[in-house]
Amino acid sequence: MKIRNFLLIIVPVSLIFTGFYIKNQDSVKSSLLPSILQNLEMYHYNPPKIDDDFSKKVFDEFITVLDANKRFFTQEDIEKISIYKTKIDDFAKNGDYEFYDKTMEIYENRINQNQKWYREILSNPMDFNSNEIFNYDDKQPFAKNETELKDRLTKFLKYNVMTKLALSLETQENAKQNKDTSVKILLYDTLELQARKSVLKTQEDFVARWKKTKENEKKSYYINAVTSVFDPHTNYFPPADKENFDISISGRLEGIGASLQEKDGYIKVVRIVPGSPSALQGELKEGDIILKVAQGNKEPVDVVNMPMDDAIKMIRGPKGTEVRLTVKKPDGSTKVIKIIRDVVILDETFAKSVIIEDNDHKKVGYIFLPSFYTDINGGGGRTSWTDVRNEIRKLKNNGASSIIFDLRNNGGGSLQDVVYMSGLFVENGPIVQVKTRGEDPEVLEDYDPSLEWDGPLVVMVNEFSASASEILAAAMQDYKRAIIVGSRQTFGKGTVQRFIDLSDKIRTKEASDYGSVKITIQKFYRINGGATQLKGVESDIEFPDNFTYLKTGESEQDFPMIWDKISPAKYITYSKYYHNLSKVKSKSAARTKENETFKLIEENAKRIKKEDDKKFTILNLKSYMAEEKLKKEQSKKLESSFKEIQGFSISTLSEDKQEMEKDKGKMDRANDWYKSLRKDVYLYETLQIAEEL
Repeated sequence: MKIRNFLLIIVPVSLIFTGFYIKNQDSVKSSLLPSILQNLEMYHYNPPKIDDDFSKKVFDEFITVLDANKRFFTQEDIEKISIYKTKIDDFAKNGDYEFYDKTMEIYENRINQNQKWYREILSNPMDFNSNEIFNYDDKQPFAKNETELKDRLTKFLKYNVMTKLALSLETQENAKQNKDTSVKILLYDTLELQARKSVLKTQEDFVARWKKTKENEKKSYYINAVTSVFDPHTNYFPPADKENFDISISGRLEGIGASLQEKDGYIKVVRIVPGSPSALQGELKEGDIILKVAQGNKEPVDVVNMPMDDAIKMIRGPKGTEVRLTVKKPDGSTKVIKIIRDVVILDETFAKSVIIEDNDHKKVGYIFLPSFYTDINGGGGRTSWTDVRNEIRKLKNNGASSIIFDLRNNGGGSLQDVVYMSGLFVENGPIVQVKTRGEDPEVLEDYDPSLEWDGPLVVMVNEFSASASEILAAAMQDYKRAIIVGSRQTFGKGTVQRFIDLSDKIRTKEASDYGSVKITIQKFYRINGGATQLKGVESDIEFPDNFTYLKTGESEQDFPMIWDKISPAKYITYSKYYHNLSKVKSKSAARTKENETFKLIEENAKRIKKEDDKKFTILNLKSYMAEEKLKKEQSKKLESSFKEIQGFSISTLSEDKQEMEKDKGKMDRANDWYKSLRKDVYLYETLQIAEEL
């Protein structure tokens, strides 16, 4: 396959960035932020004007970073520092940290005051028979005064004690019913005291971690409040954070294999790495919120409001060790998940395929692609597009009449690979348009007229299909080459970033690492002219899922770049498989409407939406336990509906059988994967669609 050389758009841009020469290390502090701003203003795709409006946004963002749940600052505190609301733009340009210093002074005092209060509050037994309301809506105003602030803290602590107490009581009740003598039965007062001590330890741990946090790490929170106003993906990375980022995108790491995202003080699971301990264990899911982390059977540590880096360090660990995560599921229920850390199995991160069939025995090829990986060093390593090409060839050899291409949870990757890969399914023509600020769009094309697959094609997506996944899905949809099925729309990330090493920009007499800045420098556009930004790719056939009624993806972020469009590229559509789309769509809707599992998913989505809108909890132990019991019953009912589907068979490709017979571990992992596929109601419905094409 031949395509025009477009690698010029990813030449390391650090070569063209302006730098500062600093005579001594003392000047670095005041030069770091101006250096970052200068580079952002010069090369960001759509930099905002650094003015008073920008200043106000940074002000609000930094306060949110420090106190998303409004448990530390009072309205009086905010009024004191509001004198800086329109000055931060000038401070940032000059490397002046006066706003940061004054804000942190108040914040540190509030943390110390908070410590005195929680020690006092948690020293006395708590009553859970009233109907006090704990409001956790992050949109509520700041407390009017210290009296109201202490009241909020009291209710926050009571909520945490109540949840721990409820879990202990439930554990004891289950032990009694199951006659489990390993669980020691304790009196209520003892359990309540234990719960308070546990919450006290969590609070003390938070304060201790904060006091140990280095000044440059704290300052990075402020710098990122500045950079995030440009867009959600433009960030400053101190040296340690850049190292963490590199680990997260490498092909080998020891840990649990989950990508995490911090928002408003909570750590959310946004992706499970295929083949990782989390994926193989099977209980941790996208959308889960991690509340606590424990090392084996040790006391769990609360990670709410914990710096992301600290939480990740606790979750990671050596191969063979156990980590226990207390997570909150999207339906509001909580669960303790035990995972044995391991090295992520690289084979499981590559493209793979099987033949799937139902009772009519029509062979349909299924390709799973976890990411658009590539060999960035050109050392002869594997690339996703060549692997997919090979899987297509194997599927043809095994008699596939149509192909399902699964991009669910695929967060993207190599732009080069997605262009090559799209060319496997269409004749020569444009695949995506890429625009740099101030320049005309560049159309990235496939110039090879040959096709690797010209038969029926269905692409599966969900809310976590992003970036390169959206490019491929959009191209197939615009060409009318494939039917897109899945969630209402994909993630909606239509931008590209590049890392800039700041050590090359701030030159001192002594070599030092000042971290890196990740800058959004380009934007993707479909060949029909519309951006994938925010809107993503809308499915031709939509399936209900747990996030149907929630705001998800790029639109959930603060300061996302806008959706817009440019002129369309010239391309010729296919009509071979789209002509009966309305009929196929109608049949699919009828099936999903009658499917019991889809009905339960729809009900669960509504419960999740209701829970998300609630924003409060009644601090009554009896009603809380009854509500938790109902949530768990509903969650268990949904989980039990995901059974192996009768007549749904998975066949290993003939080319893969011999290799699996030599490697028992690989065969065991394949069998586990096949078992999960046979329970996949979305895949089974997609199989029906593929057959009808």
